[in-house]
Amino acid sequence: MAHVTVLRASTDYYMNTNDNNKSVFYGWYVVAALSFSTFFVLGVRMGFGVFVSAWQEEFAVGVSTVSIAASVGWLTNGFGQPFFGRLTDRIGGRRVIAASLLIMGIGAIAMSFVNSIIGLILLYGIVISMASGGVAMTPAGAVVSRWFSRRRGTAIGLVAVGGSLGGMILIPFAAYLLILTDWRTTWLVFGALILVVGLPLVLLVVRSDPSEVGLRPDGGRALTDEEQVHQNRHATVGPLYVERWRDSFRSRPMWQLSMAYVVCGVTTAIISIHFVRWAQTEGISPGTAALAFGLLSGINAAGVITIGFLSDRFQRKNLLAGVYAVRALAFVALIVLPGVSALWAFAVIGGLSWLATVPLTTALTADVYGLKHLGILAGMSNLAHQLGGAMAVYLVGLVFDWTGTFDYGFGAGAALLMVASLTALSIRERKLSVRYSPVSLGNLSTDRATA
Repeated sequence: MAHVTVLRASTDYYMNTNDNNKSVFYGWYVVAALSFSTFFVLGVRMGFGVFVSAWQEEFAVGVSTVSIAASVGWLTNGFGQPFFGRLTDRIGGRRVIAASLLIMGIGAIAMSFVNSIIGLILLYGIVISMASGGVAMTPAGAVVSRWFSRRRGTAIGLVAVGGSLGGMILIPFAAYLLILTDWRTTWLVFGALILVVGLPLVLLVVRSDPSEVGLRPDGGRALTDEEQVHQNRHATVGPLYVERWRDSFRSRPMWQLSMAYVVCGVTTAIISIHFVRWAQTEGISPGTAALAFGLLSGINAAGVITIGFLSDRFQRKNLLAGVYAVRALAFVALIVLPGVSALWAFAVIGGLSWLATVPLTTALTADVYGLKHLGILAGMSNLAHQLGGAMAVYLVGLVFDWTGTFDYGFGAGAALLMVASLTALSIRERKLSVRYSPVSLGNLSTDRATA
């Protein structure tokens, strides 16, 4: 109860001083806590590729067989996203995230006892991957969007930075532990970090909505009932604001964002799972490849912050198109440059775009369709993302087993990224976003033209 008392006291302070810019808005503490939880979850999930060779050797299987566990994981994670999004809309993100961290931490510890490829598929592919969907950007993005309006892109970007830092720190850390100990010990450490650091931080700091601590979005005291009625009467939304989440699929932006996100899933999955194995085919050690992925994640941390900041000032769809185009260039570098040069070129170029799609896609969805169903809408987009990743992980592993090269998978990724770039560019943001075409919620016509 002590932390509750402290929280209430600090909340009173924020209510009294935030309007005068004398204190830090409590929403930034929520962002920091969610960023830390994303740090653990995405760092652990992106570290899968570090263990591929060890699992190949221990279970006496090929790359494509190990890839089944990753593919099932992406698929399971994807199907869980709408479920967690719906739960977030109904019971709040704090409960969803905390329960998911608990399950993921226990699952990571249990990974140290896996003794077959079937066990790997069941534990990593189903339990851990499902739980991770209740922590990362679907519930976290929905929570942050409720805390911030004017600086939504920046805030979501800072949460995504946690995932970048997770890749930068935890993947090289996993490679180092793998050298010093073994993969079982490494997963035991992962689970302990999640349970001892990540879970308590969420429970102590995160609140699902600013009204829970007497605040409103962007700061200031909570509104009285009379003020809330007045605000609701004069609230503005985008022309495609939805009262029922299914209605979003009757308009183009939801399909455009989701289809582009499929490609995002395809390309991030290929690299997350096969990057270290590709490096080995080029004569590069797993440790060096892990360091390169760490560099990619570090550069991406700066890139995501920059993109989030810019997205609050410029059209998000133009930035999203640019991110996909830059990532396409990174994939081309993997094909045309020699091994070591390709490794570091991809780390630098790819780092500029890696998780930058997340704040742009989530914020643009909120701008067009509103906050009421943002959890499940983000979940549906992430489902598309994970389905693409699940398919790509297995197919690229299979093609590698057949041909001995990853070039075909990388080439397909580059081509798809250019299609995604053009798809994002075609979104009519100025016509459909609340930022550019606000409509009074009270006067919103029920007869809307499809966009």
